[in-house]
Amino acid sequence: MTTHRRRFLSTVLGGGLASQPLRLWGSPPSPEVDAHYRKLDAVLQQPVLKKQHFRTPVVIETVELLRLDNSFLCRVRSRDGAEGISVAHSGMSTLFPIFLRNLQPFFPGKDVRELDLILEKIYIYNFNFRYGGIALGLPLATIEFAILDMLGRIAQKPVGQLIGEIHNPEVGVYVATEWREKPVEESIRLIQEAVAAYDTNALKIKVGGLMFMTTDMYAAGPSGRTEKMIPLVRKTFGDSMAIYADSNSFYSVPEAIRVGRLLEEYKYGYFEEPVMFDHLEEIKQVSDTLAIPIANGEQDYSFYGFRWLLANNGIDIVQPDNYYFGGLIRSMKVARMAAAVGKTIVPHMSGGGLGYLYNIHFVSAVPNAGAHHEFKGLRTNVRFECKTSPLKVAGGKMKVPTGPGFGVDFDPDWVKKHQVVKL
Repeated sequence: MTTHRRRFLSTVLGGGLASQPLRLWGSPPSPEVDAHYRKLDAVLQQPVLKKQHFRTPVVIETVELLRLDNSFLCRVRSRDGAEGISVAHSGMSTLFPIFLRNLQPFFPGKDVRELDLILEKIYIYNFNFRYGGIALGLPLATIEFAILDMLGRIAQKPVGQLIGEIHNPEVGVYVATEWREKPVEESIRLIQEAVAAYDTNALKIKVGGLMFMTTDMYAAGPSGRTEKMIPLVRKTFGDSMAIYADSNSFYSVPEAIRVGRLLEEYKYGYFEEPVMFDHLEEIKQVSDTLAIPIANGEQDYSFYGFRWLLANNGIDIVQPDNYYFGGLIRSMKVARMAAAVGKTIVPHMSGGGLGYLYNIHFVSAVPNAGAHHEFKGLRTNVRFECKTSPLKVAGGKMKVPTGPGFGVDFDPDWVKKHQVVKL
């Protein structure tokens, strides 16, 4: 390892503390926890992108953001004329100035065979202390997706083979449902309709009241609604349905434990974000108390939270969002950390564009993937063709495209309708 690389890893793992376990406070970690930290740190030092597929430099010539109404594409081109395109998350309508001012100028002239290091430099040396979370992660992921699409086309391999091995050529899905603001009976009917629209045997419901749709800033949702929903959903769909629950960080520790007990009674598969997502010790308190697996991570934007929870056995399922977390390579590092300590990954899938496509390619390449992964429907205004997969849910699964890159070809006439975005 070069001196520069060692110095960098010292920074990325916490300001010169790469050789020391990071902890929130209190006594030094136990030998078991210390061993976990060392495993996780070793994982973080390993590059993800398989450079061996590219014998000569792949130098970026241009990075463009294209817009048609409120939809965005990213198009990258190399100096040799290779091209890749990605579909941006809907949040780009807010965050495009960061894309244009901070990220677009950084990539031209870079050899993207070094994409791991490029992403690290962006997060650590350039913007992380000024732009955190989705503000940086979402536009950066959009560029990374386009670069991976281009690299896959150059190597004539699907993206999964650029960042790992193909473990899951088909990906099981669950239907993500909302309607927390509706009366219980209407919510059940809407959930039934959503599940019936797709050939799947898994779903996720919302519990708690954080997202209750009301103009009353003090309202927390109807009293007792969650207690009615949990058993009724199980009764409605039966024991053969895999059911998961998500509170979006709504509960305190005592309430999360109380609701978690009810989820256990009705055999729910896991409890997602039972307390505030970045309250790491509280997450561990809930996990230590309940038998139901605890999932967390969709809102995380650094490796720190995942690292602490995994080292301290405070989480069972990691859930980085491929858009929010800054792309597939960073998310793969989280998946590898989870695998190193025997945990599972079920990545969160945010809405927008072709999020499900990027998600299933990612899941295809992780050996420790959960049984079902987030799916929010096939509704999209993106015009494309996929020759190697129908991209439909059949038997509860979706076949991952095997064509180069992400395996989809965009309608060139539709792409031409987009205008280059400039400040």
